[in-house]
Amino acid sequence: MTTASRSHDTGGVRAAGECDMSSGRWVYDGAAYPLYRESACRFMSDQTACEKFGRTDLRYQRWRWQPHGCDLPRFDAMKLLQRLRNKRLAFVGDSLNRNQWVSMVCLIDTATPTLHKSMANNGSLISFKIHEFNASVDFYWSPLLVESNSDDPVYHQTPDRAVRAGSIAKHARRWTGADVLVFNSYLWWRRPAIKVLRGSSFEAAAAYEVTDGLRAFELALRTWSDWLEHHLDRARTQLFFTSTSPTHQHSDEWEVNAGDDGASSNHQCYNETEPILAEEVHRGRDTDPAFARAVEAEVSRLAERGVAVRVLDVTRLSEHRKDAHPSVHRRQWTPLTATELAARERDPSSGADCVHWCLPGVPDVWNQMLYAHIVAS
Repeated sequence: MTTASRSHDTGGVRAAGECDMSSGRWVYDGAAYPLYRESACRFMSDQTACEKFGRTDLRYQRWRWQPHGCDLPRFDAMKLLQRLRNKRLAFVGDSLNRNQWVSMVCLIDTATPTLHKSMANNGSLISFKIHEFNASVDFYWSPLLVESNSDDPVYHQTPDRAVRAGSIAKHARRWTGADVLVFNSYLWWRRPAIKVLRGSSFEAAAAYEVTDGLRAFELALRTWSDWLEHHLDRARTQLFFTSTSPTHQHSDEWEVNAGDDGASSNHQCYNETEPILAEEVHRGRDTDPAFARAVEAEVSRLAERGVAVRVLDVTRLSEHRKDAHPSVHRRQWTPLTATELAARERDPSSGADCVHWCLPGVPDVWNQMLYAHIVAS
């Protein structure tokens, strides 16, 4: 649970514990939002630069998350950098964690235009440095946390997913020394079958057993938690795990008059311009609560061993934002085939990205929640 106390001073936050920041509603606030302009962020990613790639309806940028009974602190980049002086904040996980990392980079960059900053890409590790503070905000590509055949940061699409569920050291040595760690992992486990390798090789002849995605995820989480218990400096390192980022790939979930031919009429998030504003909690069918329970169980197990991991519950608030994905307004990283082009002409929604998030947008709220905990610690 992500909590903060009630405070009408939007520049600060008191000790966490009095209010659930993940429970609230979206309020249109064109006066105060967005927190930055897409074009003003010098380190914006083409994966999330929706305005650059043709999106003209920008209402998605102007919604403020209002928790019930408290206020999110307004992001103060200088206050955060004071906390991160001579320190390293690292996001570890998949492209949705990278989405959150880009948001954090842009929140800092646009608010501190006179500071000297640089970006270094070293394969799986990308480092954003703020030199006056000797601070680093990094992203490390590790979509399944443990070793897998999807560890290449560029060429990671494989027909058969395979993991070494007991092996994390190769990745962990790249992030263990960070002062603040933000993990995530979910979508890459959403397969009916995953190969769990017994040995050290990803070759076709390697010995393995096949299990479902949830069971493989549980095995990987145990390896992850064991590493944290035995290798991290508990007095120094703050640990977070970002909950499931929902997708909006089934428009019949929110359309009142969806037809009986759900599959053929499904436009995913294409042309969606408004959030789901219903008061009741919305949950899409691609969000499997069993994975959240697995994380909570492992976090509880770590707590019993003296290791504190805070779960950033971003799922509920993000479920309502069907309007905030790139959809078709994104860079095409590989040229489309003739078949794909024909499919796009027949149905533009077939190429919609309803997984990642436009920036500025929803991940900025995730980082406001993260910021609240870092500055309150």
